[in-house]
Amino acid sequence: MKSTPLSLIAGVVALAAVTGFAAVTAPGDESVAEPKAAARLPVERSSLLCPAPSMSDVAETTYTSFTPSGESGGEAGAAELKPAEPLPTDGEEPADKAKDEKDKDEDKEKKAGDKPVVSLKDLGRPATADTSASDAPALVGTATGEFAPGWTAQQTTTAAAGSARGLLGVSCTGPDTDFWFPGASTGEDRQDYVHLTNPDDTAAVADIELYGAEGPLDSDVGEGITVPARSSVPMLISTLTSEAAENVTVHVTTRSGRVGAVVSAAEDGVGSDWLAASADPAGTQILPGIPADATSVRLVAYAPGEDDADVKVQLLGKNATFSPAGNATLHIKSQMTASVDLKDVTRGEPGSLRLSPVDGSATPVVAALRVVRGTGAKQEVAFIPATGAVGERASVADNRAKGSVLSLTAPGETAKVKVTASAGSESGEATVKTYTVKGGTTIEVTPETPAGLKGGYALTVETESGGPVHAARTLTIAEGGVGMFTVQTLPDDGGTVEVPAAEQDLSVLDD
Repeated sequence: MKSTPLSLIAGVVALAAVTGFAAVTAPGDESVAEPKAAARLPVERSSLLCPAPSMSDVAETTYTSFTPSGESGGEAGAAELKPAEPLPTDGEEPADKAKDEKDKDEDKEKKAGDKPVVSLKDLGRPATADTSASDAPALVGTATGEFAPGWTAQQTTTAAAGSARGLLGVSCTGPDTDFWFPGASTGEDRQDYVHLTNPDDTAAVADIELYGAEGPLDSDVGEGITVPARSSVPMLISTLTSEAAENVTVHVTTRSGRVGAVVSAAEDGVGSDWLAASADPAGTQILPGIPADATSVRLVAYAPGEDDADVKVQLLGKNATFSPAGNATLHIKSQMTASVDLKDVTRGEPGSLRLSPVDGSATPVVAALRVVRGTGAKQEVAFIPATGAVGERASVADNRAKGSVLSLTAPGETAKVKVTASAGSESGEATVKTYTVKGGTTIEVTPETPAGLKGGYALTVETESGGPVHAARTLTIAEGGVGMFTVQTLPDDGGTVEVPAAEQDLSVLDD
């Protein structure tokens, strides 16, 4: 039986990819190549998507782009956020294109729209841009080379008036195929939109499923939603079902392609903010950064599997871990959304929430918090999804000279972290400070702002020793007597990836 050289080479490549062996030896060779540990190398390309910010005529939006200093992709690169613009269908001219001078002007405007809204010039120093346009588009971003590892961007919108009054902040997301959003609503006092943004040159097809307290909500129009190439589609959640539900879990998946997904939530008389996706379903979830002065905290959780989940609800406070009175556990029925009002659970001290299995069964769940500060006409709302640990490094952009507070929690062992406040977007030098977080507690720190700061800055958190640390940043801006705020979590930035060590050994082709 003959084997072609081509098929043998394919086998060698496949085996090396699976095992990570340094070499593959020929039959009969008694020497066996020792497997080498996979190396962690900086990523060379990153993608981020920012949703369309606001339809309000009185809203102002700031975009901030940042890549921390440190290990990079090595080669020179770029990091740009550009408007998401639909591409014309192959072989067809755009429908509104004519042959007169007016359309030539429109073509010029279209070309101008392809220019970056934000372009990053330096590592360790953020770049910013502002807009007050009510029709500002979603943005599609790519970072390459030295700008790719740890690239992050934030979109912050201040709406001083109207039904969507509030400070709306969101870390721009990477494209994916699966998102969970516990904490949404189809209630009469809420206007929640799912924003789907497609970064690719071919259309994506997405499904949106809704789950209330009694299980799935009837919805036919949430299936097979086409998101055109390099476009963004907002879907009002309450139009996807005829059922009104105060607490809803939204599940976004794609049949083809990939999207960035995030939910905008506006609540009459309370405020508005973005609801980012929860961490992937897991038996234990951490929700960091509940402000010390929270007047209302609502936990919303969902069990996506076939089994019910019973979880312990614990607050990691300033000095110890304890269970909220009367809410030590929460039963979450399979494919149903559970919620509990924890009221002012922090009682004037910073805290984070931990959900963990009661009996060790570790049934996967997703979760988020709806947090309110203030009372009466001065209320403002924000959301905190369950999030992963900081890991090696995590960053959050758009911090101001005043109003930024960093929350750090160590759910297990005591840990030490390094916090870097970057150089300012206009001027200022980076500052570094180290914090120790006692196991089972949460600390809240006001970052040391960069010396000579002008403009905004970014915060980077790096784990130096001890157990895992989860982090969140609260940004507060006073507007019209209201302390408007938004909370962003800081999961590991994924700036490095494991690359198996492998090399070719063509001796396997010898007879």
